Formats: sequence, C-alpha cells, structure tokens
Amino acid sequence: MIPPQEASARRREIEDKLKQEEETLSFIRDSLEKSDQLTKNMVSILSSFESRLMKLENSIIPVHKQTENLQRLQENVEKTLSCLDHVISYYHVASDTEKIIREGPTGRLEEYLGSMAKIQKAVEYFQDNSPDSPELNKVKLLFERGKESLESEFRSLMTRHSKVVSPVLILDLISGDDELEVQEDVGLEHLPESVLQDVVRISRWLVEYGRNQDFMNVYYQIRSSQLDRSIKGLKEHFRKSSSSSGVPYSPAIPNKRKDTPTKKPIKRPGTIRKAQNLLKQYSQHGLDGKKGGSNLIPLEGHEHDFRVKHLSEALNDKHGPLAGRDDMLDVETDAYIHCVSAFVKLAQSEYQLLLGIIPEHHQKKTFDSLIQDALDGLMLEGENIVSAARKAIIRHDFSTVLTVFPILRHLKQTKPEFDHVLQGTAASTKNKLPGLITSMETIGAKALEDFADNIKNDPDKEYNMPKDGTVHELTSNAILFLQQLLDFQETAGAMLASQVLGDTYNIPLDPRETSSSATSYSSEFSKRLLSTYICKVLGNLQLNLLSKSKVYEDPALSAIFLHNNYNYILKSLEKSELIQLVAVTQKTAERSYREHIEQQIQTYQRSWLKVTDYIAEKNLPVFQPGVKLRDKERQMIKERFKGFNDGLEELCKIQKAWAIPDTEQRDKIRQAQKNIVKETYGTFLHRYGSVPFTKNPEKYIKYRVEQVGDMIERLFDTSA
Repeated sequence: MIPPQEASARRREIEDKLKQEEETLSFIRDSLEKSDQLTKNMVSILSSFESRLMKLENSIIPVHKQTENLQRLQENVEKTLSCLDHVISYYHVASDTEKIIREGPTGRLEEYLGSMAKIQKAVEYFQDNSPDSPELNKVKLLFERGKESLESEFRSLMTRHSKVVSPVLILDLISGDDELEVQEDVGLEHLPESVLQDVVRISRWLVEYGRNQDFMNVYYQIRSSQLDRSIKGLKEHFRKSSSSSGVPYSPAIPNKRKDTPTKKPIKRPGTIRKAQNLLKQYSQHGLDGKKGGSNLIPLEGHEHDFRVKHLSEALNDKHGPLAGRDDMLDVETDAYIHCVSAFVKLAQSEYQLLLGIIPEHHQKKTFDSLIQDALDGLMLEGENIVSAARKAIIRHDFSTVLTVFPILRHLKQTKPEFDHVLQGTAASTKNKLPGLITSMETIGAKALEDFADNIKNDPDKEYNMPKDGTVHELTSNAILFLQQLLDFQETAGAMLASQVLGDTYNIPLDPRETSSSATSYSSEFSKRLLSTYICKVLGNLQLNLLSKSKVYEDPALSAIFLHNNYNYILKSLEKSELIQLVAVTQKTAERSYREHIEQQIQTYQRSWLKVTDYIAEKNLPVFQPGVKLRDKERQMIKERFKGFNDGLEELCKIQKAWAIPDTEQRDKIRQAQKNIVKETYGTFLHRYGSVPFTKNPEKYIKYRVEQVGDMIERLFDTSA
C-alpha cells in the first residue's frame, strides 16, 4: 500500500503537468487565430494585386503591339535602303574599278583581284536581275579585259623570271647524287618566292573564276623552252670548255672550280679516251726499250713499221685529225651522258614546280607536254649516235662504236629514275627511252659481231705486215677493243643476250637465266656469253695471224711474228681481267698460248741448224792426231769454217733487224740460242783450232767463242 505522503506528492506533480499542457494549448489556439487572420490579409492583398495586374496588362499589350509593328517597319525600311545601296553599288562598279583594271595587276595583285571580284559579282547580279541592262555589257567587257590582263601578267611573270639553269649548277645537282657524306641538297629556285606566290594566285583565279586553260599552254611552252635551253647550255658548256682548255669541267672528270662549291666528281664511265691512252702506250713503249708501266706488255722492240710510227705521231699530235676526232667524240659522249642525268633532275624539279601552279587533273598532261622538246632532243641525239655507230661499223671504225657502251650503260642505270619521272605521261613518252636502249643494244651487238668477223676476215696480208716481225696492228687493236669491254661487261653481255645470241655460241638457254625480256638475262649467263664472244675473237685472231704469217718468206721470221703476237696476247690477257673472263668457258686458254709460244720458239731455233750443221760433230772428218791431213780433209775443214762464218754473219745481220718486244722472252731466246751455238762452236774450235789445215788460219778462224756469243747477244737490236 502506497504511503499517503507519496500519493499526495504524485498528485501535485500530475496537476502541475496538466496545468502546463493547458497553457500550451491556449498558446497554440492564439497562434492559429493570428495565422488565420494573416492569411486572410494576404489573400486580400494578392486579390488586389491580381486585379491591378489585369488592368495593367489590358493597357500595356496594345502599346507593345504597336511598338513591335513600328520596329518591324523600321527594319524593313533599313533593309530596303541597304538593298538599294547594294544595287546602286553595282551600277558604280565599272567606274570604280575601271582605272585599276586599266593600269593592270603588276605590283598590286591583291587589289586587282579584289576589283575583279567586285566586277564578277556585278556581272552575276545583272545577269540574274537585269540581263538587258547596258550595265551588264560594261561590266562584262571590263571583266574580260581584266582576265586578259591577268593572263598577260601570268605570261609576263613566267617569261621575266624563268631563267635557264646554269651548267655549273646542273653539274653540282648531278654530282650531289654520288656524295657519300651527308650534305645539303642542291636546290633549284626556278622562280623567286614572291613571284611564285603571285603566279599561283593568278593560276587559281583563272581556273576558278576565269574558266580559262590557255595559261597552262603558256606555262608549259615557257618552262619547256627553259628546260630545253638548260640542257643545251650544259652541252655547249662541255664543247666550249673542251675547245678552250681541253678538259671540260664535269663530275666525270676530277677538276676543281673556283666559282662553285666543291663537289666530289662522279666516276666517269669508260670511253674511247682509255683506248687512246692504251694505244699511245703501245706505240710509245714500242719505240723505246726502256719504258714500261703499261697495262699491256711493253713493246720494247726495234724497227717498227711505218704504220706504228704514223699511229704514234697521230695520237701524240694534239692537233692531228685522229686526236681531234676522238677528243670530240669523247666530249660528245660525256656531254650526252650528263645531259641525260640533267634531264632527269631538271624534269623532277619542273614537276615539283608544276604541282603548285597547275590544277591536279591537268598536271600529268601539262608535264608531258612540257618535257617533250627536251626529251625529243635527247632521243634524237641518241638516235644520231646510233646512226653514227652504224656508219662506223660499215667503215670498220670500231673505236667510234665504243661511244655507245658508256651511253647505253648510263641509260640503263638511269632508266628507273626516268620511269619514275615519267609516271602518268602518255605511253608514247614512256616508250621513248626503252626504244633508244633497244636501238643501242642492237647496234652494239652488231658492232661486236662485225668486229669478230672483221678480225677473222681482215684481208691486209702484204702491205701492212711489220718487217721486223713485231706485234701486228690487228692484234693490238683486237686486244685494246676487248680490254675496253672489261669496263662494260654487263652492258656488252646484255647486248649479246638481247639479240639471243645463245644459239650462235651454242650456249643453251636455261629458263632460270631469263625472264620476259631479253635485257633481263642473269649476269652469269651474260658473263658466259661475253666469255664465249672473247674466245671467238681470239680464235679468229689466231687464224688470221696464221694466215698473215705465211706472207713472210723466211719461216724463222714467220715464227718470230707468231711468237710476238701470241706472247702479246697472253701477257695482255694476264695483265687484265680478260684471262678470268676467257677462263669462264675456256679453261685451257693460258696453257694453249704457252704451248703455241714454245712451238714458235722451236721453229725459230731450227733456222740456226744451217749454221750449226756445218760444225756439228756428226759431220766432222775423223783423223788421227799427229798424222798429216790430206788435201781433201783440209778442204773439208775450210768449208766447215767458212760455212759457219758465212751463216753466222748472215743470220746475225738479218735477225738483228727483227724485234722481240718482250725483254724476258728476248733474253730467253737469245740465251738459249747462244748456249747451243757457243757449245757447238766451242767443241769444233777446240778440235780444229790448232790443226794445220791452212797457212792463213785467221782467214777461217775469224771468231772466238765469246765473240760468237756477243754477236748472238745483239740479235733483235737495231741499235747494236
């Protein structure tokens, strides 16, 4: 049971809380009443505001609409005035721009093109809105006059600023390709940058607005002329330099210049100049037994016939007809080779220039037209070279034909660049170089075959034979010609292969060695063809020499002649790469020549039998020492001495005038003969020198053994 005190305290606590709740409730009632009153006041205010807004809207909207209409009317008036001003401006275009058009675009291209734009818009306006207006005719005439002035300015800029490329710059441009070290490219500035920009702007305007393509014809005609003149200038540079100094500057000839940057020269292709030098060495060394150093075996012999002497004089005469002709051929060859390279470089440069000036769909056609004159000139000159070679073959002037070889090699080396430059041109343009290459290959193959036939059928047997039995001109010419082919092995082999000469040389054609074109034979097959050809020439030469040797009445001189020629051929083959080429198809060639040489030496030695037979032991009389000789025996001994003396003197007199150019061979032959004769004569003299076969022994015993050796030592020596 809860105590009374706790119940009383609990009651008071509840009563206090109840009183607080009643107060709170009373406060909330008062607040709600105030809130209702405020709400009523706000609603009243909003209702009043809404009423006022409606009144304002009803009064403002009409005003706004009127203002909007007024603004629209104002805009229409302004637009109308602007259109009127614009239209009126077209009527003033002719008068505003006439002076500018009349004065032309020179020096004011930007302003001029701006005026042309105004005129063009005026033309379009009148055509669309007033086609019968006299103003249309005015602006049309002004537009045409302006277009003509732009065309004229285009022509004038191209003409005034297109310059011929100097030969020196072209040669530097060509030589830049073969530089090993990295260096800046030699650039060509065909037009100044400011001029180029004007030309480009005019060309674009003429294409876009002028609807005119005539300027493209003007462009290619002017640039074509400059290209052609640049190449002709290079050729003339070679001619003038050659005539003034004898040695034109070219990347093919090491020669420093003061007026251009130093460039490394292009390695010069072999030409007939090398043949001239070799032939000079042949003639010069043949006249002096102490000179040497040639690629050929020095001809250190004695009396050369008039042919060799005349040839030497002609070659050493700088003003002689032979030297002059060959020097000119050499210059022409060098000039043509460099003109071909120049064409490629200049054509590439022209194409780059053309790209920024001519519209894309006209570029190939314009470029094709641009290069025609220069290309036709090169092709014509090439055909002239072929024609000259053809005539030279008829004259059997094969040194002239050698000019075709370096040119053909260069054309083949340059063909990939040619093909790249001529991409997109007409088929007739692309086929010009291959056609020339084919012509040169054909004439080259013809020259090779005719040369081989000429070696075989050379009819000169009596009037051009060396009296001293030295090397025949036919031999030296044949070797010189073959040595020239060493510089052009691939070219000469391709010539032979291009004519499908495999059947001629009995060389089977392996399908792996050929492709679709004759010029694509493998290098190994071409090498075998060339080797077979060289062997054919050497075989023909040997047959001809055998035939010529029969002209000599003395078999010994005939043997010396064949010995000299065979030895010359062998030494020439050994001192060059010819022996390696020959060995490709003829492994025993070297041994065969040595056997022929030895055979001729033995034939020559037999000429001394008529001397040694007089004193040979088998032909001597037999007698007993101390026994008096009979008259018959004394007479026989006298005849032996006299026969030996007369034979020795006769042979030494005759053979002293003969020549053996090779020092080693000459010494070998003389030493062998000296040993044989001295031994035989020494034995004879020992046996009969003290025999009383005559009262005048000095009449018969004319020579000591040493004197006989000295006489033989002077054989083949006209100076003795």
